[in-house]
Amino acid sequence: MPGQRTAQPAADLARTVVFAAFIAVLGLFPGLFIAGAAVPVVLQNMGPLLAGSILGARRAGASVLLFLALVAIGLPLLSGGRGGIAPFAGPSGGFVLGWLLSAVVVGLIVQRGLPRPGLPLLLVANFAGIAVDYLVGIPYWAAFTGDLGAAAVQSLVFLPGDTVKLVLVSLVAAAVHRALPVATSRPAGS
Repeated sequence: MPGQRTAQPAADLARTVVFAAFIAVLGLFPGLFIAGAAVPVVLQNMGPLLAGSILGARRAGASVLLFLALVAIGLPLLSGGRGGIAPFAGPSGGFVLGWLLSAVVVGLIVQRGLPRPGLPLLLVANFAGIAVDYLVGIPYWAAFTGDLGAAAVQSLVFLPGDTVKLVLVSLVAAAVHRALPVATSRPAGS
């Protein structure tokens, strides 16, 4: 369960690695460059949202950090087979780096709804995660274009798809949380 201290470091490590791998698998779907934008529309940004929704802030942050480290050392895990430092140094780099903060923010919000966060909380958390990613990505993009207004306007093309993605992630996370057993503490002396 997110946010709970466990005596199972191996299980925590496994969850972290599995979600890093899940983010990588989402990179198999190619990005779409819409209306000549320098930043593609990808499915991969669903991974950090789902990680935060299910793992909580600490483990989700670790899974995204692991993924970003693997990309930085050159593994072609980003959409379109990109890897190395170059993707971080281009117009879409801020959005990719924003995934770390996005996962942590989603995880922090979801942890407020424990032991079983509902769909409304998950929708709010994932909306906040997308918003944080935009807050990092748009200024980063603007650093390459030299125009914050143009980067903000061009990023509007992402809103419909990101809205669908945050709803899908929230629905999946709600189903996962319903399926997980709720941890209950045992009374003292039991």
